[in-house]
Amino acid sequence: MKKIFCLLLITISFFGGAVKADDNFDVSARHAIAIENSTGKILYEKDSNTSAGIASITKILTVYLVYKEIQAGELKWDDKVKISNYAYGLTTNYETSNVPMEAREYTVKQLVEATMIASANSAAIALAEKIAGTEPKFVDLMKKQLDAWGIKDYKLVNASGLNNSLLGENIYPGTSSEDENMMSAKSVAIIAHHLINDFPDVLKITSQTTADFAGTPITTYNYMLPNMSYARDGVDGLKTGTTELAGASFVATSTENKMRIITVVLNADNADIDTNARFKATNDLLNYVSQNYEARTLVAKGKSYRKSTAKIVDGKEKTVSSIAEKSLTVIEKKTAATAGKLKIETSEKGYVATVKKGSKVGKAVFYDSDLVGDGYIGQVPSVNLLAKKEVKRSFFLKVWWNHFVIYVNEKL
Repeated sequence: MKKIFCLLLITISFFGGAVKADDNFDVSARHAIAIENSTGKILYEKDSNTSAGIASITKILTVYLVYKEIQAGELKWDDKVKISNYAYGLTTNYETSNVPMEAREYTVKQLVEATMIASANSAAIALAEKIAGTEPKFVDLMKKQLDAWGIKDYKLVNASGLNNSLLGENIYPGTSSEDENMMSAKSVAIIAHHLINDFPDVLKITSQTTADFAGTPITTYNYMLPNMSYARDGVDGLKTGTTELAGASFVATSTENKMRIITVVLNADNADIDTNARFKATNDLLNYVSQNYEARTLVAKGKSYRKSTAKIVDGKEKTVSSIAEKSLTVIEKKTAATAGKLKIETSEKGYVATVKKGSKVGKAVFYDSDLVGDGYIGQVPSVNLLAKKEVKRSFFLKVWWNHFVIYVNEKL
């Protein structure tokens, strides 16, 4: 009996310690965040609202604007892009990541692949010049896009993420020779969220470990991709970044427990002695998320949530069943209880008949009580509720009588 009691104490101590370790998880980086992509829920954060250097992570915004131009019909993948003397000159600077550009003309597709796979700075600059005419004008477009997303904590001085000291006279007007792109980890996560959602095909590029750039083999700097030195199942992007200011940084995306997770690690600890520091920190962060969180579908598309109904006015029926316009999936800690967190919001006055099948008759909103940091990078999860069937207007004399009764009760 004494042995059993001791074993029980050890077991309780073990599991209690595991929970405590999870609660006190501290990623090995100065700034970090993890979000779930479909909901925008923040699952972990560490000083994620402080502006910091982002180095070549800048390129995810540069490439976003390229995709945006293609979507608008202003640019095509096979359009030729001339390489300016400015961009070409950087290819001979071995302090910067680049690819050979002796041909001095490449397609948009080649340059995007070089930008995202090989982190080629001259490729990013060439794309910026193609779209806006000059890099400073492109930076203005970058700023305009960030403003549209509500991001305010940025400093942007170029399209590549390099320190201005490497750009000579080609720096943004009014900036110093030592300026560099900066923003918070949370803002980086928002950009990555938009890139993946608006242009998911980018993952076909960022998931490549190697590619051919006009006859020159190029290799990814993302060592968490398959067959790389720090490979992790599920990782298919996104972008590394390194400067003296930014340290070793990395924005990643990975599928974990059927959730697409975006992580941002800025200035990983011990990167001066460990070249894999940012990948180890990201791996630990993804482990934390996968061990502690899961996706839960609260209501499926076309189904009713707890037999919810909406009030109908002047109809042949007083209520109509409401069904979900689409499935509502939320992210919760595995130990959390979801019951009671989904609230039905519908008009107390009701909806005037005729109410057509499929018309909106309310909303189901997830009231999340387990929040990290700012909670979400967007709106809390919700789904529109639709009328399951048509409810026609009642006979006009009955409608008149009902309105008369209401008038008497409320006015007389």
